[in-house]
Amino acid sequence: MQFSKWHGQGNDFVIVNGFQEKLNDYRQAAIAVCDRHFGIGADGLVILLPAATADADFKIRIFNSDGSEAEMCGNATRCIARYVYENGLTEKTSLTLETLAGYIKPEIVFETGQIKTICVDMGVPRLQRSEIPMAGSDDLQAVNIPLEAAGGTYGITCVSMGNPHCVIFVEDITAVDLSAIGPVIETHSLFPRKTNVEFVQVLSSNKVRMRVWERGAGVTLACGTGASATLVASVLNGKTDRAITVNLDGGDLFVEWRDDNHIYMSGPAIEVFRGSYLGRV
Repeated sequence: MQFSKWHGQGNDFVIVNGFQEKLNDYRQAAIAVCDRHFGIGADGLVILLPAATADADFKIRIFNSDGSEAEMCGNATRCIARYVYENGLTEKTSLTLETLAGYIKPEIVFETGQIKTICVDMGVPRLQRSEIPMAGSDDLQAVNIPLEAAGGTYGITCVSMGNPHCVIFVEDITAVDLSAIGPVIETHSLFPRKTNVEFVQVLSSNKVRMRVWERGAGVTLACGTGASATLVASVLNGKTDRAITVNLDGGDLFVEWRDDNHIYMSGPAIEVFRGSYLGRV
């Protein structure tokens, strides 16, 4: 199997061109290739496929390192946009990608003839409990509500960016044992499809520090949908402006909540290497 390895601020993916490569079982392939000791090593496996409708340029399926399928992923979307452009699969610099969360639209931004960044229209944030999803009255929002977990009580704000997020503001992010608390909240009964978990320390009105426990992957260095959800939660709680820099373990992402009610997330996408995977997939 031919593959290309990419990352967006350290959130890394194995990309496989499904036009050329045929995998027997995507879930088992994700578990095998994402293994950092016996495989290639990645947070997720991304399969590029033909779009099912004329409204999209490509379809992508995203599988976490535990084999579970993700609705969408902002960092993977940026990587795919640059991958298809640089590999001559399209001449477009503005794309529409079909995902389980609907259509996602990345745009490659140039400066002096070179790729500067990739900006992704992440869509409209979904705030009602039924949309996230989470338990409780379907038409209610969850903004700074108490959650008891891992021996403590946390004020949580929940947002869906096509996938579920639980954002928690803290005074000192270095004091958070993410590996211990993250999986407990991820699998809490409040979230029927589990959730991503973000701990956030507000640094100023336009900058925050965020660490993430990703559903199905664990601690990762960056999360584009998580950064987007963090902006939404920050605005809803009156903590920041509507355009902020989110500092993650792997680097910075710039996120805006524009007047059209869409979230726009910008950051890099880098190819690390490419090769042949010799295991059975």
